[in-house]
Amino acid sequence: MKHDFTSVQNIYIICGKTDMRKGIDGLATLIQDSFELDPYSDSVFLFSGWSKDRYKCLYFDGDGFAMLYKRLDNGKLQWSKDENEVRNLSQQELRWLLEGLSLKKPKTIAKSAKGIF
Repeated sequence: MKHDFTSVQNIYIICGKTDMRKGIDGLATLIQDSFELDPYSDSVFLFSGWSKDRYKCLYFDGDGFAMLYKRLDNGKLQWSKDENEVRNLSQQELRWLLEGLSLKKPKTIAKSAKGIF
């Protein structure tokens, strides 16, 4: 089963540290009770634990929940630490996060007004 999440309405990152022992029901309850969001909406919810080298993704596809669990071989996620924050991410920010980049827009090298030659 392969899902294309590029057309999902909302991508939420649940900031802080989540108990990664939680399953689908525990994560759905956390979404509803702690953040007053609807886990049945057209949304992807991302969670990370203490070590920031793994994450879970929860998504309701219309007839049931799908949960993705990924552990990185190398590196760590740049996960926000505010326990009470939920951020709505763009597709670009999601790519940055999953590539290990900061959610802040990367700085580009300023181009000189002069030509190269």
